[in-house]
Amino acid sequence: MNPAATPMESHEKGANRSALLPIALTIFAGAFLLFLVQPTVAKMVLPWFGGSAAVWTVAMLFFQLLLLFGYLYAHAIQRLGRNRFLTLHLSLLALSLLSLPLLPSVRWKPTGSEDPTSLLLGLLTVTVGLPYFLLSTTGPLMQARLHSSGLGGKASDGGPYRLYALSNLGSLLALLSYPVLVEPYLTTRMQGWFWSAGYIVFVLLSGAVLLLTSRAAGPGENRTAAPENQVPPDTERHKAAGKREKPRKERRETAPLPDTAGSPVTWFLLSATAVTLLLGVTNRMSQDIAAIPFLWILPLTLYLVSFILTFDARGWYRRTWFLALLPLAIAAMGYALIPWKLGEKSTIAILAGGLLVCCMVCHGEIHRSRPHPDKLTGFYLAISAGGATGGLFVALLAPHLFAEGDELPLGLAFLGALILATLRRDPESRFHRARWRPDWLLAIAAVLVFTFLVVYRMDAVRKSSRALARNFYGHVRVADRVSGTFNVRGMFHGATNHGEQILTPALSKVPTAYFGYSSGAGMALSRLLTPDAPPRHVGVIGLGTGTLATYGRAGDRFRFYEINPLVIDLARSEFTYLAQCKAEVSVVLGDARLSLEREPPQRFDILVVDAFSGDAIPVHLLTLEAFELYQRHLAPGGILAVHCSNRFLNLPPVVALAAKSRGLEARVVHSPGKPDMLVRASDWVLVASGSGYFADPSMQDLAQPIAVPASLRTWTDDYSNLLRIIK
Repeated sequence: MNPAATPMESHEKGANRSALLPIALTIFAGAFLLFLVQPTVAKMVLPWFGGSAAVWTVAMLFFQLLLLFGYLYAHAIQRLGRNRFLTLHLSLLALSLLSLPLLPSVRWKPTGSEDPTSLLLGLLTVTVGLPYFLLSTTGPLMQARLHSSGLGGKASDGGPYRLYALSNLGSLLALLSYPVLVEPYLTTRMQGWFWSAGYIVFVLLSGAVLLLTSRAAGPGENRTAAPENQVPPDTERHKAAGKREKPRKERRETAPLPDTAGSPVTWFLLSATAVTLLLGVTNRMSQDIAAIPFLWILPLTLYLVSFILTFDARGWYRRTWFLALLPLAIAAMGYALIPWKLGEKSTIAILAGGLLVCCMVCHGEIHRSRPHPDKLTGFYLAISAGGATGGLFVALLAPHLFAEGDELPLGLAFLGALILATLRRDPESRFHRARWRPDWLLAIAAVLVFTFLVVYRMDAVRKSSRALARNFYGHVRVADRVSGTFNVRGMFHGATNHGEQILTPALSKVPTAYFGYSSGAGMALSRLLTPDAPPRHVGVIGLGTGTLATYGRAGDRFRFYEINPLVIDLARSEFTYLAQCKAEVSVVLGDARLSLEREPPQRFDILVVDAFSGDAIPVHLLTLEAFELYQRHLAPGGILAVHCSNRFLNLPPVVALAAKSRGLEARVVHSPGKPDMLVRASDWVLVASGSGYFADPSMQDLAQPIAVPASLRTWTDDYSNLLRIIK
């Protein structure tokens, strides 16, 4: 039993707690602002740069690499003396204030002749580069300062490492607050000012903390001579005869492992694997399972929660329990990845639960093998490098290596092998003490069998698909099936159906999916393109299989806008809608809004907007500014048809408000499906310049007024709110 604390010790503990509060607030604020700035900046520049994959890949790389450089800086600066350290970091903090407010200048907006990638890099660097860099240094830097000052308490109590849990808590709250508290109530300009005010508070806190901790010790000064709770090597552990050893179970839960059990390579690989699984599950959920708004938040929340639990209270990660759950989680996730085996809810629940177990193991093993706080910044640098590598692997390499999102099952197999290797190197693991025990052989066999099943599944998916390709927008699959008496070919972008075609030659020109003759778009086109009508000019945002081209007549012009080059290639090579169209057909590659902004008025007789059936709603195509652009490209009396079919979002009121703001009238056309002809139920909003279009008897019963909630505001480039329109 420990002796009672003396009055002097109690006084020191109280002083330490008082000093710890501003440090904790600084770390929390830094993590909160770090996670908040990314969606804020992304929303600001989306109308300028559109949804180009190359552009947003560059943005992702920018933030990932800047985060890594921040951790590298925090590690390197520890070698400086106290005065040089303070001068450098305080100067950078003061200099970063010149970047405020967080409001990108319009001079960075592309005009059409510049490379948007270089423009975006310049915008991000000037607008948020230095503040983001300094925010990324906060966690490791402040924890290192806390340890060097002697204010961090005993390492056996968690020391500065517990503040990493606080950092992830700040990130989690920022993640959850943006769609719930920030986006619904603040315009993007107000968000910029709000973030800037928070950053000023952060700078003041950081400066105060640095001055406070510098009074105790600077980097490299007055460090504890020997690690207080470092477990010595086994040879040293038993040197003194008669010295009572701490029980194994207690030691395992309260002390870091020796340096031989935790290495930068281990931390790097565990971190990279966790991020690979996180992004793999996120892509699988949001693209392949269900296009549910905000579903992508669930995996990231679980990822952050696992960091919070493993670094805050070490009792949450019980190695025996979670290692027993890990093979069950991997097997369940592998089964859930088999197409068409489970329903949406079951698949989401299994993937979410499995991801939490996998991340708890990865982060629990990282925390369990953490070094003494003297090596804290190098520890976090390895974690950051692993996370960045995992993110870059999924974003850049995986689209070229795997056509069907196979990085997730391969990541699960790799995790099994990595954990076995980690246990093999751990002196306290039974896998280390007995090399060829039956359970060791069984574990190896399980990993090999799962790897075989992964490869088998990958081959089976390829064989069942006529075409399978992937790029930065996700994977696109073309597959044939039998529906009743028809042979049918469909294009699928994850869980989103991009259109189908009946392969019977006599029926190959019949419009299917959401574009049947009874759909809103079909009705509008049929009324416009009558046999005796003059040639018409039709614009379509979103190509899919090119189904709408079936309405074209000789002399008409159809102009499609499509952002995904894979969709264009497959529409031309696997489907015949475009080839059989009698009208003149042109396809413009790129973000539709940016393309229209750069073109002269097209004078479309009808403009069809079909880009809202997936998870990532292109908000910039539904704003007031977008409708102003559509109006500029419509001929007098032209019709705008907006596809609003969505199981989860109520889009018609958004279209109605934007139309009303432009002096237009909007009506919704709901058409039931005809499964025997592959026609799906659909909702289309038709927008006309006056009520005369809807006065026609054929439209009065079909085109219905749209009920707009009183709380719904018109969406603009400065304001949108998906949360308000969830069904």
